[in-house]
Amino acid sequence: MKINVTVWNEGRHEKKSEKIAAVYPIGIHGAIKEALDKDDSFNVTTATLDDPRQGLPDALLNSTDVLFWWGHMAHGDVEDTLVAKIADRVRAGMGIIILHSFITYCLFSIG
Repeated sequence: MKINVTVWNEGRHEKKSEKIAAVYPIGIHGAIKEALDKDDSFNVTTATLDDPRQGLPDALLNSTDVLFWWGHMAHGDVEDTLVAKIADRVRAGMGIIILHSFITYCLFSIG
């Protein structure tokens, strides 16, 4: 059975900085996906803040076993309802790998 991994990224750095876009031409999420795709045990999906439903519609979030989260400059743009859903999924057993400072915002700011 494959592990369903979702790699989420704000997707803002590579849009605002040519230097970052040069390093991550397919986004940080794309680079992480490329690395994970080398392992047959993962089914990897990518998502960004600017995607519909901020990249994590209920169906995707509810089918995610492990969420990789790259957040840095747009925490305030993430809707509180999405934060609550992510926190609920983590409490229910979804794994989460934080690649920046989202954990404090997600798990502790909603009480």
